[in-house]
This record gives sequence, C-alpha cells and structure tokens, in this order.
Amino acid sequence: MDATGRTTLLAGGSGLVGGLAIAHLLAPGAFARVVALGRRPLPARPGLGQRTVDFARLDAEPPVRAVAAVCSLGTTIRKAGSREAFRAVDVDGVVAFARWARSGGASTFVLVSSVGADPRSAHFYLRCKGEAEETVAGLGFARFVALRPSLLLGPRGESRLGEAIGKALTPLLNPLLQGPLRRFRAIEADVVAAAAARAALGPAPGRFAWEYGVLVG
Repeated sequence: MDATGRTTLLAGGSGLVGGLAIAHLLAPGAFARVVALGRRPLPARPGLGQRTVDFARLDAEPPVRAVAAVCSLGTTIRKAGSREAFRAVDVDGVVAFARWARSGGASTFVLVSSVGADPRSAHFYLRCKGEAEETVAGLGFARFVALRPSLLLGPRGESRLGEAIGKALTPLLNPLLQGPLRRFRAIEADVVAAAAARAALGPAPGRFAWEYGVLVG
C-alpha cells in the first residue's frame, strides 16, 4: 500500500498497544495522518487527529475517509465490572468501530486480539475475542489481520497482579516455550504495536492471524 498522504483510523489509543502504535503509524514511509477515536483526548502530536466518541453510538458519527483501521480496544472483567460490560467493549465496541471504519472506505482492518481466540472456546475471554474476529472478518474488508499476542510486556497505568507475576517469570518461561508452545511467549507491547502498523500497511488481501513468530518479525 502506498500510504503517502493517506489516513488510518485508530481505536484504543489510550491503551498500552494503541498508544505505542501511534508513533509507528506516523513513522516515515507509513501513514500521513492518524485519526484516533476514544472517550478521552490523547497528547497532541503532528499528524494525529482526534475524535471523542461513545462507541455505543458510533453509527451516528460522520465517517472519516481512511484506507485502513487499527483497533486495540480492550478491557478486563475486573475493570469493566461484569461480563456484560466487558463484552460491550471487547466485542460490541470492536464491531461498531469496524463497521464505522468500513463506512469510511477502509479496506484494511487490524485487530489486536489474543492468542487462543476462538468463538467456540469454553473460556469467556477467548470466546469474546474469537467472536469479535469472526464478526469483523464478515464485514467485507479486503484485508483483515488479527494480531494474537500472549502476555503483553510494558508499562501500564494500572496494576494487574497476574500480569506482574507473569512478567517476573518471563525470563524463565519464554525460553522453555518451544515449537507449538512458542505462540504463548510473552511479548513486548511495542513489538505488537510495530506489527499493527506493518499489518495496516501490508498490501496482500485476505484474512490473516499473526501469532508470536510473525509478530516479532
């Protein structure tokens, strides 16, 4: 894709991966403009446009012409407060953003999902991630890339005990995860952010799922 003078959309720019993705999306040779959608403003920077939106009412927003969209929306059940509230973000919000991006002409959609995402999973979190992937894949994008990282490493604005323990064990566990288990290796959030930009710029049409080996490039 020749991104010169072109725009990409971003949802989830206040999160760990989304915030890091902005710099990669605006890097030389990438996109000329990023329009970030969210509930609160982000730090201003050249090339970054912003819209404060309610994702539950996104269909009322006039579309923005763009060639691609990157979605890193996500929360936790603990932060959301209930399964229903979690699903409203990780499924409904994702799908609403994808439909809105498609209405603005985006032909590529990149979704930060999760390793193990499966709409038939018995695990609620992985089932929601899989349902979001399946729904977006059916919206008619020429290119759809689901990024499926495992544990994300990087500074967060909130404390998550399970993740803190996982990060502490990463230097010991990652080398042990070989072969089919390599997909479960913890990964730096900035590596996923760079992969999101790479996926948004990719020219090949089709549906793709990028796990650890592809994410690290």
